[in-house]
Amino acid sequence: MTQSLRKTFWELPLDRLTPSEWEALCDGCGKCCLNKLEDADTGEIVFTRVACRLLDGETCRCSQYDIRLQFVPECIVLTPDNIAETAYFMPASCAYRLRHEGKPLYDWHPLISGDPDSVHTAGRSVQGWTVPEFEVPEEEWEDHLIEEPH
Repeated sequence: MTQSLRKTFWELPLDRLTPSEWEALCDGCGKCCLNKLEDADTGEIVFTRVACRLLDGETCRCSQYDIRLQFVPECIVLTPDNIAETAYFMPASCAYRLRHEGKPLYDWHPLISGDPDSVHTAGRSVQGWTVPEFEVPEEEWEDHLIEEPH
């Protein structure tokens, strides 16, 4: 049985969301599935266009979401309990990061627009421009650095 979502639930503090509301907060951009590199000295995070092997580059969704940790044990599972420690690793436009920082969602977010494809039509997803990690050796990821996608 699917739990119903409260009206404007995304405006609530993250720790007050139900599991269904937490999942619905994701805009489906796929940016969190881009492999990132962290500078050991500065802690700066840089994005690559190299996507997790489980990311579907057209739908921008994980192809094995429910069992992803079986394939990618290092996948970060965001929760209200760990968002404070992991938000820095998420894209600046991430709904979880925005709400953690007390900021509103963007107009292109599907919860605001009412259109599940608005993240793609607004050009805010990774749709169509990633390369799968199995095609790029890790030592070559630096050749695929990008500006943080907005």
